[in-house]
Amino acid sequence: MNENIMISVIIPVYNAGKTLSATLDALIAQTYQQLELIFINDASSDDTVDVLRKYMDNMLSIDSMVVRVISHEHNQGVAAARNTGLAHATGDYIYYVDADDHIDTNAIELLVRKALETDADIIGCNWYLSFGQNERKMNQPPLRSAKEAIQGIFNGTMRWNLWLFMVRRSLYEDFNIRFIPGMNMGEDLMVMVKLLAHAGIVSFIDLPLYHYGQSNEGSLTKTYSEKHMMEVTHNVKVLEEYLNQEAPGCIENEAINYLKLNIKLPLLISDMDSNYRRWKTWFPEANGYVLKNKGLPFRTRLLQWMALKQQYWFLKLYYRCIIRYRYGVVYK
Repeated sequence: MNENIMISVIIPVYNAGKTLSATLDALIAQTYQQLELIFINDASSDDTVDVLRKYMDNMLSIDSMVVRVISHEHNQGVAAARNTGLAHATGDYIYYVDADDHIDTNAIELLVRKALETDADIIGCNWYLSFGQNERKMNQPPLRSAKEAIQGIFNGTMRWNLWLFMVRRSLYEDFNIRFIPGMNMGEDLMVMVKLLAHAGIVSFIDLPLYHYGQSNEGSLTKTYSEKHMMEVTHNVKVLEEYLNQEAPGCIENEAINYLKLNIKLPLLISDMDSNYRRWKTWFPEANGYVLKNKGLPFRTRLLQWMALKQQYWFLKLYYRCIIRYRYGVVYK
């Protein structure tokens, strides 16, 4: 394998002292080590910095590995932290790892190998939903074209998490793609779709490489604050305007409403009436598209329809019998 390709791995860290060791162990153990590890300490108040110092000698002992630790003087949020990472990145490709997750030891090697084979701008993969000692494999649809990927994200059949994709750094630089400081929810959606809108060749590895940590079934219940909802709404608005101006015709007219339904779906994975009511009033213009998105499983469309009809008993039954049993018992 060509060892001249440098991969910049950006790891925002904020009060991650309890989980960071597993993340670092996996990065140090990578079979591909032409890596630039960029840690952005977003003014942590716990022992995050101590954990980084503990691992520093091990990381620096690898000749081909470059390690950068940048500290914010005050907490700015994950969007600004990602921008700081991009500002210091020099690699050929960008990859993100969150400080409470980890990757397979051969993850970067497989991504690089696929990049060399296909000359792809973006390479995607599958992932694991991790609950302590148990995991559930989660599959992405094949990444065949950038336009198809965008349609999949809007239709709800493809996830947009940054850690599912390794991206050529020149896409960020050539098209000045950055996160909006302070807008820390939905920031990955906004940036990932922009990157796909400008991508040429895309490729896919049909293997789960990323382990996305969830402490328990309660982690799947979303209790968005008004601030979080505002941030998501802002990022969606910016993305919608961007696609209209920079990539007209990239999505179908109804797709933006499918996306909005997809974004607020987690509010229904709950047994709280307050979440159900917020679902109905958030992006209300999308409610008329319930049941129309045939790309979603029927059970998902039924869940949305029941929410629209305010049949909250059904939503609670689904949550308690399906979600809590699956993730509270089967994957506990």
